[in-house]
Amino acid sequence: MERHKGKILIVEDEKSMREVLKILLEGENYDVLSASDGLEGLSYISKDIFDLVITDIKMPKVDGFELLKKTNALSPDTLVIMITAFGTTEKAVEAMKLGAYDYINKPFNIDEIRLIVKKAIEKKRLKEELSLLREKAETSYTLENIIGRSPKMQEIFKLIPRVAQSNSNVLIIGESGSGKELVATALHNLSHRKEKNFVTINCATFPEGLLESELFGHMKGAFTGAVYNKQGLFEIADGGSVFLDEIGEMPINLQAKLLRVIENGTFRRVGGTTDIKVDVRVVSATNKDIKEEIAAGRFREDLYYRLNVVPVYMPPLRERKEDIPLLAEHFLSKTSHNPLRITPESMRILLDYSWKGNVRELENVIERTVLLTDKSDITPAELPSEITGLPSGTGYRGDVKEVPELTEKGIDIDEIIGNVERGYLFKALEIADGVKIDAAKLLNLSFRSFRHRLQKYGIK
Repeated sequence: MERHKGKILIVEDEKSMREVLKILLEGENYDVLSASDGLEGLSYISKDIFDLVITDIKMPKVDGFELLKKTNALSPDTLVIMITAFGTTEKAVEAMKLGAYDYINKPFNIDEIRLIVKKAIEKKRLKEELSLLREKAETSYTLENIIGRSPKMQEIFKLIPRVAQSNSNVLIIGESGSGKELVATALHNLSHRKEKNFVTINCATFPEGLLESELFGHMKGAFTGAVYNKQGLFEIADGGSVFLDEIGEMPINLQAKLLRVIENGTFRRVGGTTDIKVDVRVVSATNKDIKEEIAAGRFREDLYYRLNVVPVYMPPLRERKEDIPLLAEHFLSKTSHNPLRITPESMRILLDYSWKGNVRELENVIERTVLLTDKSDITPAELPSEITGLPSGTGYRGDVKEVPELTEKGIDIDEIIGNVERGYLFKALEIADGVKIDAAKLLNLSFRSFRHRLQKYGIK
């Protein structure tokens, strides 16, 4: 049997009119209830949720206006269509101001009613679908803090939902701090395994013996310190996913045991004698060139091909600089409880920096800057010296705190003078809000001279 198109309540005190509407809409495959007055209509609305209410305006006990107000309060997603007698259109207009979807004049045209009801139900369905799509998008990406609008990140956003639906193993390749664990988490949360456990382990943080115990568990007495039986991460993750970060650091002997789990889903605890069967999806990550590790004899080629069924390349931050403003603002709002602004000059510095530590380094810089500043704007003076490229105390504040000591080892006076000059150039730009002609005046320079000095330091 075909599903009903929607649930409709008709509230009409005139019996013949009520029955005509009910027969008409049931014929269009709507689920229809009817009430003989506003009070009965309110009783239905308080007990159930309707897609649409069609109500007369003039009724005893509770009129259409009161019913409209109560419906909006009890069920704000329910649409209301008012029926008005010919010649009282001004009342219908008033109803529209109170939130009615539309109104129908008596005597009404059958085809007109069909069309109005059809459009009302379609509008409600579209609103519901948009809400679900928005909720899904927010859950998938914002929750995981995967942020980026660059083409490379957009490709990853498209890939993650497709890959997540499979059971294929995934190898995420990228530099430290590029966001590999966020992708692994999203792959799990968007998969059919999301109700099961997602366990993570960094293979670089454990010595070989302890790593094996963490992954596969151990039996009491298997080694010194094994005072009780312990489940490993693969047991805990049964039915879910395991994320093996820095897989390139896994010792070669342990790689054979991992290969066995991937190939047939079985393993033994350290000191155990029985096989344990699990169903686990393996997501791994590395910042190494695994093919170089294979050539050097440090990584098994057969394991590499088992892990690398679907490769995901996470670009370093320097390859997606258009994401830096978005990420910086995200970390700023995440870290600061007060409204803070990154000045244009500070943002230019962030964009010019190489970010060898990638997104993690950017997050740390923003967090540190927020903690140490008491200003409302993050100017270049508030940024760490390793980001600005200037020694602390000689830059954007324009105050050289002390002259570097001259020893028998000597100094690079050109570098020191250059740092001071560069600092004043930036400070002038900051005070002038980036207007170069005004910044030049602050330094008693011609615009041409000021522009030349900027170019000398690679400042645009």
